Amino acid sequence: MTRLRVTREQAVSYRLRVNHLVDRLPAGSYEEAAYVGLQDTAPRDALLGLHARVAGCEPSGWEHPSLIQTYSPRAAVFVLSRKDFGVFTLGRLPLDADAVRTIEEAAESVCQVLDGRELRGGLPDLRLACASGRIALRWTTSSLWAREVPRPEVDLDEARKELCRRHVHRFAPTAPKAFAWWAGLPAADARQIWNFLSEELLEVDFEGTRAWIPRAEETSFEGATTPRGTRFLVEPDLRLLGRDRDGLFIAPGRRTLTPASDTFHPNGILVDGRIVGAWGRKGSRVDIRLSEHLTPAQHNDLAAEVATFPLPNPQLSTAPESFRS
Repeated sequence: MTRLRVTREQAVSYRLRVNHLVDRLPAGSYEEAAYVGLQDTAPRDALLGLHARVAGCEPSGWEHPSLIQTYSPRAAVFVLSRKDFGVFTLGRLPLDADAVRTIEEAAESVCQVLDGRELRGGLPDLRLACASGRIALRWTTSSLWAREVPRPEVDLDEARKELCRRHVHRFAPTAPKAFAWWAGLPAADARQIWNFLSEELLEVDFEGTRAWIPRAEETSFEGATTPRGTRFLVEPDLRLLGRDRDGLFIAPGRRTLTPASDTFHPNGILVDGRIVGAWGRKGSRVDIRLSEHLTPAQHNDLAAEVATFPLPNPQLSTAPESFRS
């Protein structure tokens, strides 16, 4: 049987679309925007990740009542949907009973220290304990607070399968190795969970590499078209377009996508499916560096996008050499 061949262009089109980076969700759709979690790296990446996905994103969007924070799934602070809290905590528990016991013991120790209070972070084994589903966080970009929450009532096997299902849906074409990295699971555990979903997955030829997509999304790849529009992507979202350490475009890699990026401009400017430059910000000042020529209309789109940032009086700052003719 001939496997479906998927090109990089088709993969980029699919990933941007299913991650709501082509057409924004309606105002207030924060839960759907956080379907696979949004990493909240400084300075408030999750808020700008929501802005890239949701129309009319508010400055307080990251702390909407439908959302919650914890260390998940890559031991960084993530903003998640409250109703999916169990998927992104208990769903990443290892299969080994002794390893789970170690996590539960760490959680019990942390909860004893918390004693029903919300305390500033820095607690021993806090990152490890969050996988128990018993601890939520509140990160203000200047301090981290932890509190005990009720353990989600979910079936562990179902939570693990749902975590894998979400990874494949949002990062396809992908593979078990990528899922293991993304979920923070041992490779053998990730493979076993992956195999539980074998009937839902379709193996494809992805630029000469074996990869998998959701079987239900086959026509989405076959009919993929070049996405249009402008977005300011935060650094974690660049994994949707990057390559892994082996140079293969199987998520979630993150190689340098533009020569314009540096320590002060770690984020990416997306125009019509391409990274055309980099950006960074200090407060409400958004500074951009372009690596490709843009039309006057595209420059106007960049300015319009910055003007809608959920920040007080956002300002676009551009080095003169960025406007190349």
